[in-house]
Amino acid sequence: MEHHSNIVPWQMLCEEKGASLDIIPVSDDGDLLIDEFEKLLTDRTRIVSVTHVSNVLGTINPVDRIAEMAHSRNIPVFVDGAQSAAHLPIDVRALGCDFYAFSAHKLYGPTGVGALYGRAEMLEEMLPYQTGGGAINSVTFAGTTFKPPPAKFEAGTPNIAGATGLAAAIAYIEEMGLERIAAYERELLEYTVARLSEMPRIRIIGNPHERASIVSFAMEGAHAHDVASILDSYGIAIRAGHHCAEPLHERLGLAATARVSLAFYNLKEEIDKLAEAIGEVGKIFRQ
Repeated sequence: MEHHSNIVPWQMLCEEKGASLDIIPVSDDGDLLIDEFEKLLTDRTRIVSVTHVSNVLGTINPVDRIAEMAHSRNIPVFVDGAQSAAHLPIDVRALGCDFYAFSAHKLYGPTGVGALYGRAEMLEEMLPYQTGGGAINSVTFAGTTFKPPPAKFEAGTPNIAGATGLAAAIAYIEEMGLERIAAYERELLEYTVARLSEMPRIRIIGNPHERASIVSFAMEGAHAHDVASILDSYGIAIRAGHHCAEPLHERLGLAATARVSLAFYNLKEEIDKLAEAIGEVGKIFRQ
């Protein structure tokens, strides 16, 4: 169920190192098959990388359980938190992960900047991925020493404006309270699922055990791109396509889905308008 951003870099690394990439299978409901995941862990496994929340199905993966299984074999765990940081309270210690990454623009901040959390002892062992001023402790012709993390990984002039914008976005979210945001978005999610479930020719994709505020659906007889284009004419913005998660769509036997992404600024009245507009889209395709 991974976003391409958590697939393609690992594929490139496998080509470079001659490693292999094992995939955690997904159920028809959109949950990771944890028992099958455990079978994939061997003494040759070097790292586990998993999304916290699916950007297609909204599945909230049991990262704490995944980390516990991996750590029992001394395997580090990386978590893609791009879809969860704006919607769920995040405690990396409770999750048990070794690395956690998220982007600012998913957190109502600027584009082109994000954050990476890493356990101190692991960051200390890692080499800088690029070199430059700010990361350097001392340079001689005999060799170079680097500053301790995080400076070791922040070579050159950083994206100061972007980092300031990210800090402001985080402060905004924290002021509102992620617990409150999660509770309200859960209410919106349940309302959306209920409204769409009662509509003819609409199939909600996935029924995961735990779900964040994302609902993907398919309309019988209509392509997701057409559905999105017509909804746009009603002033309703959704996403359509494979959402940079092509392997998941292939697993579910779908070319594309239409996706409703809910946030704390949405209202139930807007969901009602969405349902009404989807009804009008259905009439167009019935004709």
